[in-house]
Amino acid sequence: MKLNGTHQLLVYADDVNILGGSVHTVKKNAEALIVASKEVGLEVNADKTKYMVMSRDQNAGQSHSIKTDDRSFESVEEFKYLGTTLTNKNSVQDEIKSRLKSGNACYHSMQNLLSSSLLSRNLKIKI
Repeated sequence: MKLNGTHQLLVYADDVNILGGSVHTVKKNAEALIVASKEVGLEVNADKTKYMVMSRDQNAGQSHSIKTDDRSFESVEEFKYLGTTLTNKNSVQDEIKSRLKSGNACYHSMQNLLSSSLLSRNLKIKI
C-alpha cells in the first residue's frame, strides 16, 4: 500500500505497521493513515495504537511522543508481530534466545515419550 507516494505500510489482517526513517516521518504517515481511514469510514483506535523506534542507538525515540489531533500514541520497547518479537534496539539476540527456550521446553516435555520403550518397540525411527 502506498502512503505519501512510497510503500511505508506493512499490513496483515487488522494489524498495521507504519514504517519511517524517523519519528517525524512515522508521525506524518500516521496522520495520513488517520485521514485515509476516515475517508472510508474507519477509525484508528488510539488505545490500541503503539509505536516503536528501531535503532541501535540507545537514546533513539526516548524523548519523543507521537500526538495527532486529540490522540496520543504510546511508545513501546518491543512487540510481537506474526510470531516474531521485534525490539527497539533492532537486535535479534532476544528472539533467538526466546526460540531456543521454546524449543528446549518442547523437547523436554516430549523427552519421556520419545525415549519410551513402548514407542521404540513398535516404530523404528531413523534420526
